[in-house]
Amino acid sequence: MLPAPIGVKCQFLFLSARFSPLPNSTQPSTDRLITIIATYNERNNLPDLVQRLRQQTPEMTILVIDDNSPDGTGQWCRQRAAEDPLFCCIHRSGKLGLGSATVEGFKYAMQNRFDLIATMDADFSHDPDRLPALVEVLMNDSHRKIGIAIGSRYVAGGEIKGWPWQRHLCSRMVNVFARVFLRLPTRDNSGAFRVYRNTTIGSIGIDKIQSDGYAYLEEILWRTHQLGIAMVEVPITFIDRTEGQSKTNLSQGVQVFWHLTKIAVGIVR
Repeated sequence: MLPAPIGVKCQFLFLSARFSPLPNSTQPSTDRLITIIATYNERNNLPDLVQRLRQQTPEMTILVIDDNSPDGTGQWCRQRAAEDPLFCCIHRSGKLGLGSATVEGFKYAMQNRFDLIATMDADFSHDPDRLPALVEVLMNDSHRKIGIAIGSRYVAGGEIKGWPWQRHLCSRMVNVFARVFLRLPTRDNSGAFRVYRNTTIGSIGIDKIQSDGYAYLEEILWRTHQLGIAMVEVPITFIDRTEGQSKTNLSQGVQVFWHLTKIAVGIVR
């Protein structure tokens, strides 16, 4: 169990806002955890997800990055931020991409000196009850050699439920491509359920991440592997969403393969 962080009131932030660092904590920095959730039209899922996370780890800060959802997600975030001192939301002007949203969250987490930075989807595809298992991998690493704990669908004990065969095929192709051409040792390179050390994000450099879409996931692992930082996969069960619509489509899949190709041939450095 993580010790409680300092009691700082999080405000509803806009993209143009300037993030102010949190006051110095009396707790060791290794005990501070933030979870980043990028959203677009997740009003039906987000309240229950935040409640589950809060029950699981009451002392954790939750940061939502909302891309101006027309379904009222942003309005709900405003209300939650007024009630929950460990809930924050960055409201962006439009649908600017998962990668850029996550990078915005990384910047906030780094500027506010969180040591452990979790990311997950808002649609319950990632079971919030598995988050402590990912956190534990890094907390128990006394030598701090592990830089990322990955919630993995493709290691022993991991599985996917509810996907059509086409999505299984596309996911497998992306991950095989990443393993072969980017020479990644990990099996699940396209999943967003992860916990990072802030030192890992600091080492790869937030501003170096070039993908603003889904390919940021593989790009981060590639940059991490290039630096020789260890990554560990923890088995999870991925369950396809039951509320709302998936944000993935053929065009985004093509963009992922194109960005990974640019990495493989050395265009992205």
